[in-house]
Amino acid sequence: MKFPSELLAVVVIISVILLPIAHAQSPSPAPAPASNGTSIDQGIAYVLMMVALALTYFFH
Repeated sequence: MKFPSELLAVVVIISVILLPIAHAQSPSPAPAPASNGTSIDQGIAYVLMMVALALTYFFH
């Protein structure tokens, strides 16, 4: 029984294409968000403290 060389060529080409894909690394997870809300909360707290400071300055 003779093995057809065309079939061997097709198998080699398919394996050359698919093997690097099989060993590929998965992409890294997405980075954490830059702002998780604490900086916004801190900004609001600073504004409220400045308002409270201004109000106490004007009432005294």
